Amino acid sequence: MLSYSTHLHSPQAPWVTFVHGAGGSSTIWYKQLRSFRENYNILLVDLRGHGKSKAPFYEKLKQYNFTTIGNEVIEVLDHLKIQSTHWIGISLGTIIIREITERFPERTLSMIMGGAVMKLNKRGQVLMRTGAALKSVLPYMILYKFFAWVIMPRKKHVEARNLFVKEARKLYQQEFKRWFTLVAEVNPLLRYFRFKDAKVPTLYIMGSEDHMFLPSIRKIVSTHQSALLHVIENCGHVVNVEQPEIFNNEALKFLNKVDKQSTDE
Repeated sequence: MLSYSTHLHSPQAPWVTFVHGAGGSSTIWYKQLRSFRENYNILLVDLRGHGKSKAPFYEKLKQYNFTTIGNEVIEVLDHLKIQSTHWIGISLGTIIIREITERFPERTLSMIMGGAVMKLNKRGQVLMRTGAALKSVLPYMILYKFFAWVIMPRKKHVEARNLFVKEARKLYQQEFKRWFTLVAEVNPLLRYFRFKDAKVPTLYIMGSEDHMFLPSIRKIVSTHQSALLHVIENCGHVVNVEQPEIFNNEALKFLNKVDKQSTDE
């Protein structure tokens, strides 16, 4: 089972499950814990090969896809007897949350998607193809640092960029290659997600400087009735780290609205 940690508020409180992105770990949510545990039970998970989820078991997996990764997260929920949860994800973690919601809508109360990845633009596709060609030649940290710089290029993004690079150092090289291959092949899945409204309350929180991913999210929100968008000015990709106060305020305001509507119904 994946490594996880919980922060309990009360037996009656709703759950919020945080899912990090590729190369990160549950430690990236340290700026959210204090604010969210005042009203919610919190579940933090480390995805396979990340953080403390590094048991030898994870080296033996035959199938490696978003369904398998999502099933491992659901296994933790089942273990803790969490019937339904609000989800909060960052970067590639948003794909995992969306995939889980597609298969298990009854487990999802709402989705908050920070720095959401729902389309690889032309630059992103070229980068992925280049990386796929070089992943067996170059040390994985050189590739990861390069991609982190492309996604988060400005000086003000340095804290988030350094945090992700620090966590990525803890990955096995083989694990990095698996994730890289997974992302390189994700376009058909993302195309489906862009086409189909999840019909679950969804808040996208994006940085105005998230040049690779914000345009596609604007298009999604214009066609999905269940989706809202909040753009944080002067902010890059990793919104929960770069602008935690705004991120927390908008996310909690959204959760409160969703919970109130649920209670009224």
